[in-house]
Amino acid sequence: MRDIAVFSGTAHPDLAAEICAHLGVPLHPVRVSRFANDCLEVQLQANCRERDVFLIQPLVPPVQEHLVELLLMIDAARGASAGRITVVLPHYAYARSDKKDAPRISIGARLVADLLTSAGADRVLAMTLHSPQVHGFFSVPVDHLHALRELATHFRRYDLSNTVVVSPDLGNAKEAAAFARLLGTPVAAGAKQRFSDDLVKISAVIGDVADRDVIVLDDEIAKGSTVVELMEHLRGLKVRSIRLACTHGLFSGDALQRLSDQDGVLEIVCTNTVPIPAAKRVPKLQVLSVAPALAEATRRIHNGESVSALFA
Repeated sequence: MRDIAVFSGTAHPDLAAEICAHLGVPLHPVRVSRFANDCLEVQLQANCRERDVFLIQPLVPPVQEHLVELLLMIDAARGASAGRITVVLPHYAYARSDKKDAPRISIGARLVADLLTSAGADRVLAMTLHSPQVHGFFSVPVDHLHALRELATHFRRYDLSNTVVVSPDLGNAKEAAAFARLLGTPVAAGAKQRFSDDLVKISAVIGDVADRDVIVLDDEIAKGSTVVELMEHLRGLKVRSIRLACTHGLFSGDALQRLSDQDGVLEIVCTNTVPIPAAKRVPKLQVLSVAPALAEATRRIHNGESVSALFA
């Protein structure tokens, strides 16, 4: 893979290094500096001319800082005559801002997609976008991976004969159904109404969960408000045990400890699309790596092979 050049911003260098280890290529250094007026400057410290450049940067807190850093990396690669620029977005934070559900509200997912393409991105490699329509906000090709295989491989270690997969809401029900098919289990879903960022109400759980082991699957867990509300309903329906699973374990504030302390929770499983500080980790947390999947997708993009074949 002589013509590939991989760079990482400061958001998640450990994941970038792991991806490069699977690819067998070096992770080239990036110099990020700050002027006295608080503006950022980025320098890619390796040759990009006519090379296939991959820029790895999840949009994690501080999101705006990492977004500007990514835009400057794209601009630097374009100015250095890169042959093609692929943005690797393990987590696209603005994907949650995907619809106009109130007057005069911004649609951040589309705006940030426009910013990335205007800066010079030729292609995007993303992992588990919040909703399918976000894919269409980009005017460049998007390869959209998911982590269901990694999660399913983990849960197949258990006896699943009395297990049901539960989606916290109907919007995630399709992904939960796909996950349930991988595990060979039934699926259920919560009927959720959101009133604010941290205030949700689940009026019912659709499906049979009584006296079953439950795996709650969501695309991301931030404050955990939805999951806590769902677990109250599940305990009221007398489930036997609860395991939580998500792709993006954001776990803002004390969310991880709060979820771990909930009655009946045996395990919390997420992937390493976002960094989880050691100080936040709890004994019930299991973090799975998506670096092999991202590395294989990167290799296939570079070689002009099918990425959709990864889901066959």
